[in-house]
Amino acid sequence: IIWANTEGTLIRLAAGFALAAAAGVMLGIAMGRYRWVEEVFVPIVSIGYPIPGLAYAPLFVLWFGLGDLPAILLVAVASTFAVIINTWKGVKAVNPIWIRAAETMGASGRQMFWRIMLPGALPYIITGLRLGLAQAWRILIAVEMLVAVERGLGRMIFGAQEFLNTDVMLAGIAMIGVIGLALEKQVFERLERYTVVRWGMMTA
Repeated sequence: IIWANTEGTLIRLAAGFALAAAAGVMLGIAMGRYRWVEEVFVPIVSIGYPIPGLAYAPLFVLWFGLGDLPAILLVAVASTFAVIINTWKGVKAVNPIWIRAAETMGASGRQMFWRIMLPGALPYIITGLRLGLAQAWRILIAVEMLVAVERGLGRMIFGAQEFLNTDVMLAGIAMIGVIGLALEKQVFERLERYTVVRWGMMTA
């Protein structure tokens, strides 16, 4: 049963984290580039970031019912804030000398974004994605115990607890750790190696 439950959890994780990554990176870049966006969203992000994702769970169940949808949306909401904050800080930290040099050489707005802003902020963005994924894992496993999904590692662990199946609980916990390690090694380390390490912005 562990493979079926792992598949259910990974589908929800991928859907929720994809929403969080897309929204977080876009909003973080906008906050870093435009003063008015920063002034509007910094208070909202500052208020929302410390709130535990589980605090939203009763509202999401009330609004969206039980099943996959509230779980995916909770993952997206809970993990977006870390991505927004790190992306925003990354854009603000781009070396101003690079920006002035690009302007001197006549770079367009699009070239400035793709050649200067995004690569310069990428180490921060990757860090934000790492933190957001950790948040997504934590909230998803807990939410699967609450929203009556058909299958998932959280649901499996919670069901095993009712019957004192310690081996099933430990297997689910071990699978969560293994998947987290695989994502770190196969996704984030490769992304760093082929981008910021290759460009000389970080050491391997």
